[in-house]
Amino acid sequence: MASQVEELKAKANTAFSSGKNDEAISLYSQAIALDDKNHVLYSNRSAAYAKSNKYEEALQDAEKCISVKPDFVKGYSRKGAALSFLKRFDEAITVYEEGLKIDPNNQQLLTDLETARKDANGPSAGGLNFFSDPQFLTQLMTNPRARELLKDPETAMLMKMMQQNPNNPSLLSNPKIMKLLGIVLGFELGDENDLNSKMDTENGGNSAKKEPNTSTSKPTTSKPNEQPKAAATEKNTAESEKEKGNEAYKKKDFEAALNHYNKATELDPVNMTYYTNRAAVYFEQKQWDACVKECEKAIEVGRENKADYKLIAKAYARIGNVKTQEKDYEAAVKFYNHSLSEHRNPDILKKKQEIEKIFKEQEQLAYINPELAEEEKNKGNEFFQKADYPTALKHYTEAIKRNPNDAKLYSNRAACYTKLMEFRLAMKDSEEGIRLDPNFIKCYLRKGHALLAMKDLGQAMATFGKALEIDPNCQEAIEGYRQCSLKSSDDPEEVRKRATNDPEIQQILGDPGMRLILEQMQNEPQALRDHLRNPAIAQKIQKLIDAGIIGIRQG
Repeated sequence: MASQVEELKAKANTAFSSGKNDEAISLYSQAIALDDKNHVLYSNRSAAYAKSNKYEEALQDAEKCISVKPDFVKGYSRKGAALSFLKRFDEAITVYEEGLKIDPNNQQLLTDLETARKDANGPSAGGLNFFSDPQFLTQLMTNPRARELLKDPETAMLMKMMQQNPNNPSLLSNPKIMKLLGIVLGFELGDENDLNSKMDTENGGNSAKKEPNTSTSKPTTSKPNEQPKAAATEKNTAESEKEKGNEAYKKKDFEAALNHYNKATELDPVNMTYYTNRAAVYFEQKQWDACVKECEKAIEVGRENKADYKLIAKAYARIGNVKTQEKDYEAAVKFYNHSLSEHRNPDILKKKQEIEKIFKEQEQLAYINPELAEEEKNKGNEFFQKADYPTALKHYTEAIKRNPNDAKLYSNRAACYTKLMEFRLAMKDSEEGIRLDPNFIKCYLRKGHALLAMKDLGQAMATFGKALEIDPNCQEAIEGYRQCSLKSSDDPEEVRKRATNDPEIQQILGDPGMRLILEQMQNEPQALRDHLRNPAIAQKIQKLIDAGIIGIRQG
């Protein structure tokens, strides 16, 4: 299996180097199906996903890579890159810092960390660094009009300069750059005549200058500053109504609060705060649909009137809260992400992470199906009997996903790993089976054989001893124990290891009285017979004999 995995990985690497990202992803996936504990495969597939602009998938693979091998520095580089592509710069910074704790001098991580900090704090966090965004570049190269503009050498040169210095005022105001931005982002940026023409079209197509009013209607008698004064008065009154609404809200008089917020909205309909305040009332009243509609209206009004991005973020977060209450966790995560893209609020970030965890747990629980697990186990058994261990492993793994609390499944997969000479994985599965069912003897046997193969004879002997405690007549455990004894009887290093790993032996050897007895036995061999008459001492001496600490010569 190992050679097959390496062959698939090599083919995937070649495809990736050639820019065939989908093919590389497919090949890496095939390799992972055979070896789902290979951290390098997850790291490589994460890079392929990132190159294909599939940043969420890239993030998942990077996280899996780190969980499999927490000290693999490149895993942190992959995760940080994916988070940066997703504009989650604060999280990326944390990940790069975690990686640098493992390798403080890693130049790649140091460079990426510096870039992420600039992106988090600089203008690129606000969206000005378009020309360094892979998604924007993809849109640019797939837009026919944009490609046509880039045929112009000056435009191409300006674009390169924008990538190097995205905040240069002269570049940002260059008509060719503005035109390029407008095409890709879906609106035209031209000169004053272009704007006037567009406004005329929107107002009915009449581009002529507006003539003075020559109708016979009576001229207004309002003073020039009366209208602004009236508008200011209405705004002040609206704010007063909002404050009254806030007081009522604090007292949980939600109907009164809603009335005041309604009046505020009527007086100043372009202030999105009044809509989010109404949404807060509906949230307390558990009127989820009404709350969401108010938030959506608030966002619409806020966008139209260039409201503070923090207010937009608050509206999105409130929708996320509603979806959380409705237990629609997938939608909740989506709206929390919208909120975080407007403003990186640590509380919202923490809330989103908590919901993501719940959502993943729900997905895992939804996948559990004991009947399908039994089917997969039977398929695994069939392939195991045919000595097709890689395929058997695949079915046992699926069975465990379908029923992760069945100790027998871990025992079966441990047997499969042993056949594939993956002894550490066999031991890990055996230990999980023992955790689930401490009296399931097969898991002790699997673990004992894995330890025996790894030449950890002391631990293997202890494990077979545990099996014999469950079933003193188990022939497989007796034979395993005997093999350990035979292999370790002439190995002083193994005797030392066994003494180190067995707490009971350590306690016996640490007893001053027993040390005195052992010294006496060494100097006066005939003293052994006298000490064996004491049952407590005889039991301890027998323990040391069984462990090979004391040798008894026949004579």
